[in-house]
Amino acid sequence: MSQDNPFIFLIDTVFSIYIAIMLLRFILQQVGADFYNPISQFIVKATHPLVSFTRRLIPSYRKIDTATLVLVIILIVIKLVLMLSIAGYQFNAETLAIKAVYDLISLTFDIFIIALFVQAILSWVNPDPHHPVSSLLQNLTLPVLRPIRKFMPAMGGIDLSTLVGLIGLMFIKRLVLSLFQML
Repeated sequence: MSQDNPFIFLIDTVFSIYIAIMLLRFILQQVGADFYNPISQFIVKATHPLVSFTRRLIPSYRKIDTATLVLVIILIVIKLVLMLSIAGYQFNAETLAIKAVYDLISLTFDIFIIALFVQAILSWVNPDPHHPVSSLLQNLTLPVLRPIRKFMPAMGGIDLSTLVGLIGLMFIKRLVLSLFQML
């Protein structure tokens, strides 16, 4: 798709930001993040109108907020349909579904990779651990870093688990997304 078209750019940008916020809400719920955090409160308020409506139609499954996850997929599909239509491309439901799942997986990895990267940079300046950004990043990255830290504790005061996590996530992302290239 041509990014030269200003409407495609606008649709891609606006939808991508909102989809990322919506997916971040889902991920933060899954990792048990503090929802009294000001950043979490922003995410909840920004996504509440659509999530509350969707929850009336789609119930949660165990501890998984299926309504939010389905909403993320629906928003990705709407974004793709709008962008492909404006670009004049023909598409079918199968291709659209595969591309939507591809985008969902890619964005999920990107959120964790960016969170690890920001946390690594912030660790150089020793931020306040009670700052809303620090505590949210800690909640978000702990599920990735915890298993790594079991096998690789800090050595001489240097914690390389974030670096290992970044490399591991980037490798797994490329591996998983390369499987979609075969479809």
